Amino acid sequence: MYKNVMKLNFSAISENEALARVVVAAFVGRLNPTLAEVMEIKTAVSEAVTNAIIHGYEGMTGDLTVDLTCRINDKDVYVEISDTGRGITDITKAREPLYTSKPEMERSGMGFTVMEEFMDEVEVVSQDGKGTTIRLKKQIK
Repeated sequence: MYKNVMKLNFSAISENEALARVVVAAFVGRLNPTLAEVMEIKTAVSEAVTNAIIHGYEGMTGDLTVDLTCRINDKDVYVEISDTGRGITDITKAREPLYTSKPEMERSGMGFTVMEEFMDEVEVVSQDGKGTTIRLKKQIK
């Protein structure tokens, strides 16, 4: 079904958020996206990866990783970001603009709102204690 697939697994540390952005941008580059489309995809990926690292693995130690999969089919880009962390107890609440579970860290609570604004589709699948998967889709015009 997909014409091209890329998978990346990296340590759940904030320095790797930039890696995820650059890798996805390079992968979709063959579709000749506009600068705005690239920035939108990079920003959505950044938000999802940051959520996995900061919220998904809060208080956890060990070999913590984030999985990133990017698929292309024609002009459609599908990005999936997964962690095996804490999970999201209330997805509806977490998706509300300005909601943050980390006010002490001065988080804006706009992560999901940004993803929804920049991508055509955003799906969140999560289980308490088992992790979260964010699926993003964007059609390159």
